[in-house]
Amino acid sequence: MEMSVSEPNRWILYQRDDCQLCDEAVAILAQANAPDFGSVWIDDNAELEACYGMRVPVLRDVTSERELDWPFDVERVAEFWASCISQCQTLGD
Repeated sequence: MEMSVSEPNRWILYQRDDCQLCDEAVAILAQANAPDFGSVWIDDNAELEACYGMRVPVLRDVTSERELDWPFDVERVAEFWASCISQCQTLGD
């Protein structure tokens, strides 16, 4: 399932430097034909470390404020995107 979203920076992947799980998450997002997403490294940021430190990688939809914690696979990513997009369309009606 290919997702397309015109909003820049709607999707963020919180991750760490030198994180094998984060590398796996990026590969899964590529397999899922993910829309463009920004990467935010939480290293050396106390606020982000407190929020995401034990949870990374975390995929966040900025528009709906929903998050998908690791572990996830292609199917869960597709379901997450579809759900976020649907929620935002419903709110816009």
